[in-house]
Amino acid sequence: MMCGACSNENAFKQCFMAYRNRERCPPGSFTEEEKTSCMTNCPPGSPDLTILSFQNAFHGRTLATLSATHSKAIHKLDMVAFKWPMARFPQYCYPLDEFKCKNSEEDEKCLAQVEDILCQYKKGNRPVAGIIIEPIQSEGGNNEASPCFFQKLQKLAKQYGAGLIIDEVQTGCGASGKMWCHEHFNLECPPDIVTFAKKMQISGYFHTEEMTAKETYRIFNTWMGDPGKVLLLEAILKVIQKDNLLCLVQKTGQKLKCGLLELEREFCFLLDSTRGIGTLLAVNCTTPQLRDEILKCLKQKGIQCGGSGTRSIRLRPALILQEQHADIFLDRFRSVLQCIK
Repeated sequence: MMCGACSNENAFKQCFMAYRNRERCPPGSFTEEEKTSCMTNCPPGSPDLTILSFQNAFHGRTLATLSATHSKAIHKLDMVAFKWPMARFPQYCYPLDEFKCKNSEEDEKCLAQVEDILCQYKKGNRPVAGIIIEPIQSEGGNNEASPCFFQKLQKLAKQYGAGLIIDEVQTGCGASGKMWCHEHFNLECPPDIVTFAKKMQISGYFHTEEMTAKETYRIFNTWMGDPGKVLLLEAILKVIQKDNLLCLVQKTGQKLKCGLLELEREFCFLLDSTRGIGTLLAVNCTTPQLRDEILKCLKQKGIQCGGSGTRSIRLRPALILQEQHADIFLDRFRSVLQCIK
């Protein structure tokens, strides 16, 4: 497939097909009415199924993935959208150790809303066939949720017959210190679908056997199985293993996070809420304007960083980042903050 949006778009299709297949008896037996009605975009051939996504999510720029994207208005303006549900993604207080009870309550509020949506949409004959979520909301503010949240979300998905899609387009391929960020969550069983792209050089998704389409040619496009991209991916995976890059990411990630926390303490009137896993890190600035000014100053010192959400700076270094590179970044970040101070 071509990109992360393609991965997610086809993951939606996989969820729709799996949901409807479970309703058929025997599986895979299409009625003449279904075959006819789908050609005019009407039920039962084109059923009124939905995908549940989360506030501040980003899943792509195709029409279906835009309907599950809620990070920036400019992505969605003028675009026709599916009337699909959206739930709140946990918004934590930091440091996590000091706000365990409050953040746990936040998890439960968000999960209660998810269950209410699943229940209400099923009663309204618009059942949720799939739930899509990022392990860390990379575009929408580098927001993270606890392993407990993801474990309970998976149980709700199974309870209501919705496929759980973990969108690892931005978080996959080692940046969390594990090959897949969701490995940190100790889920009871693998997610129904895991989508990938970007660092993987090729886009696509893994899925469980239960999600497999019974018929051929239902998921297909020009770039499926692109052998050139597979060769690139194979070379990258060999380097990750040979150079033990996942271990390196854990070390450099810890150094970066500790350094950011130190800067946060030193410049508490400028920075707050350091967070993340591995090198998937971010820190908040007190205002969006301050964030933009810091990014501009960092670029003038040779440091390329990105914004995320309304006032966050996110770090997305290469897997080969060394500890001495982390020192360079932290030193230059401190010098920028001192000038602003």
